[in-house]
Amino acid sequence: MIRRCGLFSKVVFLLLAVLLTVVPARAQDLTVFAAASLKEALDEAGQQFLRANGQKVVIAYAASPALARQIENGAPADIFISADLDWMDYVEQRKLVKAGTRANLLHNRLVLIAPADSKLQIELKPGFPLAKLLGDGRLSMADPDSVPAGKYGKAALEKLGVWSSVESRVARGDNVRAALVFVSRGEAALGIVYQTDALADKKVRMVARFPQETHAAIIYPVAVMAASRHPAAAPFVNYLKSGEARAIFEKYGFSMDR
Repeated sequence: MIRRCGLFSKVVFLLLAVLLTVVPARAQDLTVFAAASLKEALDEAGQQFLRANGQKVVIAYAASPALARQIENGAPADIFISADLDWMDYVEQRKLVKAGTRANLLHNRLVLIAPADSKLQIELKPGFPLAKLLGDGRLSMADPDSVPAGKYGKAALEKLGVWSSVESRVARGDNVRAALVFVSRGEAALGIVYQTDALADKKVRMVARFPQETHAAIIYPVAVMAASRHPAAAPFVNYLKSGEARAIFEKYGFSMDR
């Protein structure tokens, strides 16, 4: 019995030793919460930052409202990049943003997509026959009540006078990438996503770009979180504003202020 206890103690000691060596290593990672539409571009930017600075960047992607609420509930994010100003405002109003670190980082375009083999040609003008173009299918978009891409899409359709004709036929995604998948798999006849999402999936094609005057400007703000003590947080935000990062973002369809 004594030998078993001694063996048990040694096992516990070894497990604690392993944990004490692993946890600090994980704690050194820079944690970024970012809008789902940023995935390809930000993954590449994170890898480039690692090669240049030796700092690993761990990125959690989701819809901006989900990320903002996680931060509000104490999730350990060092940096937040939202797909609109409203959800960054939400976080900042709760004093969760480090003063002086917020900046507008990127711009995007809103587009109408269809499966890659679709032959549809659509001109996005007031009163265009969207319901008829859907046929028996559905319109895929991120949740228009909360997710930025969905809110932009709803605003654009309202401006064009066609929202009421398709509202009951909307397939709502938890985020813009979920909306993209519905079209990519042929589960929706048309979808509203960002230009960058459409470029990331060869199974869809852009049918048309929404006129920019039909919705608010699509701006991605970035900020360091007030609770962050990571020394690489500010350097990474500065890197994202750099010419090197600009080349990456523009490759994936984003634009930046000159």
